[in-house]
Amino acid sequence: SYFLRHARARNYVSESEVCKLESVPLDFGDYHPLKPITVTESKTKKMTRKGSTSSTSSSSSSSMMDPLSSVLDGTDPLSLFAAAADPVTTAPPTDGARRKRDKDESSAVGSDFEPWSSKRGEILARYTTTEKLSINLYMGSEKGKATTTGSAVSEKVRTRLEELDDLEEGSQKELLNLTQQDYMNRIEELNQSLKDAWSSDQKVKALKIVIQCSKLLSDTTVIQFYPSKFVLITDILDTFGKLVYERILSMCVDNRVSLPDNFSPESVNDTAKETCLNWFFKIASIRELIPRFYVEAAILKCNKFLSKTGILECLPRLTSMIRGIGDPLVAVYARAYLCRVGMEVAPQLKESLNKNFFDFLLTFKQIHGDTVQNQLVVQCVEFPLYLTLYSPAIDWILQCIAYHAPDVLLTEMMERCKKLGNNALLLNSVMSAFRAEFIAARSMDFIGMIKECDESGFPKHLLFRSLGLNLALADPPENDRLQILNEAWKVITKLKNPQDYINCAEVWVEYTCRHFTVGE
Repeated sequence: SYFLRHARARNYVSESEVCKLESVPLDFGDYHPLKPITVTESKTKKMTRKGSTSSTSSSSSSSMMDPLSSVLDGTDPLSLFAAAADPVTTAPPTDGARRKRDKDESSAVGSDFEPWSSKRGEILARYTTTEKLSINLYMGSEKGKATTTGSAVSEKVRTRLEELDDLEEGSQKELLNLTQQDYMNRIEELNQSLKDAWSSDQKVKALKIVIQCSKLLSDTTVIQFYPSKFVLITDILDTFGKLVYERILSMCVDNRVSLPDNFSPESVNDTAKETCLNWFFKIASIRELIPRFYVEAAILKCNKFLSKTGILECLPRLTSMIRGIGDPLVAVYARAYLCRVGMEVAPQLKESLNKNFFDFLLTFKQIHGDTVQNQLVVQCVEFPLYLTLYSPAIDWILQCIAYHAPDVLLTEMMERCKKLGNNALLLNSVMSAFRAEFIAARSMDFIGMIKECDESGFPKHLLFRSLGLNLALADPPENDRLQILNEAWKVITKLKNPQDYINCAEVWVEYTCRHFTVGE
């Protein structure tokens, strides 16, 4: 058997009337999805009495303003007294809150942490050059400045991007054959230009100057001057980061009350958050890796305005960005800057510090590669001198890692350095950064590592001097004291340069006087 199928008769007009949505007439001024979006900030808040229905002012409501409520900041005095007497609000902090507070206080950087500012002058005095230097100066441009007040948002965004692109389209002037002092003067001029542009509300120009300065950190043509160049450029980056942060913070002032130091993102108004996001979006448009990294790292602290986990999420990403920098010297100083900024804004996030150092160890072999060796030949720089250029950056990274670090982590760091061949540079930085008690307790282990180092890369007498400086602050095991002195003195007595001999011997004379009698 079979069934005969045929199409059912349809009345589409009647079905449409039954199924269509109910139409509601809109009065003039009511919300409509196609209506242009307008944002009106209302400063008035109506206070409600007990038993009355609450009401809030809006852009579509009446423009009448209550003169009594307009003088209030949102809470009447009686409500303030009631809140002060509330046992819930006045209750002491719980154990969990107290533990969290104690943890935050213990993770903060204290006075026992040597700040970067104390190292700045030493680096500038040590890493000098007589070679001629060059610099690119921003000359400014009138491109894209004729904008009308009624331009669309997309047009403004396009104009901003064109202004940033203008920096890469020939708006620079290269100055050649500069002495070191001339170079430092030009950098100071850029720093002042940044401040002047900021004070005159030329934010895009200020960003251009910072981008230009960051690009200078990719130049290693006069390699022995690079550590000093890093100090000078990062001073400008620090200035920029401070200006941006204070600008956004000033936008959070409500009724002349500024945010506390430990504010939460919930207490930041939408205007400040939008401005903060705008800065990050501008930086995201930077195409080159090195300026993109440095400028974003400079305003890392501004993530506090957006979310509680912003810094925690940005640090690993910035750490990974450094892997794209091919020059090992440029990369290690980028890591040092990230560690410096990280210690200032989030010292409790030690994982990113460790990751930076471990990434550096993975690329340490690049130092002995053909690219670096050819560069040194062209610039007539000896390899031992080249290795000393790494010391400020590695010393700083290890100082950040070693600060209040457990012995287990320090031991792991030492073992990883031990596995690398020709590791005298790392060994010297470890002895400079780690706690003296940790070094003294393992003196014989460090002596064994020093003896295995290659003399051609890093002089052994400098390693013994670093070891002696630690032993002047902490005592080694009593049974090892004589053997330690004998091993060190074997190297010291073979020094032919009188200055090297004096620098090393004076450290170990103090060790001898502390631990041995006249007869011994």
